Amino acid sequence: MAGLNKSILDNPILIVNHLKKWFTILLIPIIRGLSAGNALGHPMPNSVVLLTLHSDHISTELQIPLSELQAAIGIPVNDSSAQLVDRLGSELRAYLTKHINPKTLDGKPWRVTIGALKVHETQNAINGVYRELTAQLELTPPAGADIRKFILDYDAVLHQVVTHKILVSVSQDWAAGKLAEDAPAQVGVIELDIVNNRILPLTINLEAGSAWKGLISMVRLGIQHIAEGTDHLLFILVLLLPAPLLHTRRRWTDFGGIRYSLSRLLWIVSAFTVGHSVILLLGALGWVRLPSQPVEIMIALSILVSAIHAIRPLFPGKETWIATGFGLIHGMAFANTLANLSLDAGRMALSILGFNVGIELMQLLIIIVTIPWLILLSRTPVYRIVRLTGAVLAAVAAIAWTAERVTGTANAWAGMVERIAGYSPYFVFLLALLAIFFTIRTRQLKNA
Repeated sequence: MAGLNKSILDNPILIVNHLKKWFTILLIPIIRGLSAGNALGHPMPNSVVLLTLHSDHISTELQIPLSELQAAIGIPVNDSSAQLVDRLGSELRAYLTKHINPKTLDGKPWRVTIGALKVHETQNAINGVYRELTAQLELTPPAGADIRKFILDYDAVLHQVVTHKILVSVSQDWAAGKLAEDAPAQVGVIELDIVNNRILPLTINLEAGSAWKGLISMVRLGIQHIAEGTDHLLFILVLLLPAPLLHTRRRWTDFGGIRYSLSRLLWIVSAFTVGHSVILLLGALGWVRLPSQPVEIMIALSILVSAIHAIRPLFPGKETWIATGFGLIHGMAFANTLANLSLDAGRMALSILGFNVGIELMQLLIIIVTIPWLILLSRTPVYRIVRLTGAVLAAVAAIAWTAERVTGTANAWAGMVERIAGYSPYFVFLLALLAIFFTIRTRQLKNA
């Protein structure tokens, strides 16, 4: 030990290296501790890497705090962020290309393509202005390489700002059943190895994926989409309200019988399914695409039209065609959900199938738990009150949604509808009680 110490003292370069090492070991934890302690008032910004796995490449979004980037590259990108991408886009792309080097587990490099760069700015009362650079990248492995196992060698900012951290997460992995609707799943953190004074690359080793997992996740998404889509639920129920009834002279009259009711229900539901399935296929493939706002407005208007029809027949005997048309409108909203997943053709085909199955399962559940009670009630005099009350409430909700979607401003009525929808199971229970009570009461009156 004495010999080693003597050799160090004799060599100025070794002295400097040892001082740097001990400086790093002793002071970095203190700096991080101070940063953590100060986090409540002003959080230390970290970089984020979000991975979206496709069958043959990985789409990646980098989120880099400009304050940290400025400290790393010595250019005032945070202090002077106006038109930053226009002014320094080439330099920023070159910098990122230099500092991201994914490779296979045996060291073969992946191809990196830097796409769009954007600067985002937010502000709040506690932290003040926060600016961030986002970069869209595509990481493509060599032919035959496993896309789920690779080494991410990335040290932008961290190579100069030793307290910086890079949080790496998977935002979408269809083959593992993880969709963009879920919260990103963190798979690791790239940071300075204090003991060895090195930045170690992160080894990504994701669980095996399969088409089956992807299909099941899409069935789940279809179920969730209908279960949480109050407007879709309301549209289906309002459309079915007058289904058990006969009509004459523009008025709904008596119960049409079990066979008549079930036949009309079957035709209406099937027509709606055909409509949204066709447009779901066309929209998900990108052949039909409308902005979400007009689609959402048309969905709200379809509920209003159906509610008026439940009060007084607007298109008696033509409900099947109307259901097909409205199915096309609702299918556009479903298609937007799938198109946002950016899947390749094979996975998109399975996704359309799974998503549609999920929608149909949820619709079938709604029909099973509500239609028997509606049919029972429609055989009693009280059904007129139930039908009119349901239709009027649906019309109010439709008007509130239309106003909200046209103006882009939330209103109290729309918010109230969403809150009331949370009590749907209790309404179904109340509907069942009413159906049983008035069915028994009507029979008693007939037998009296």
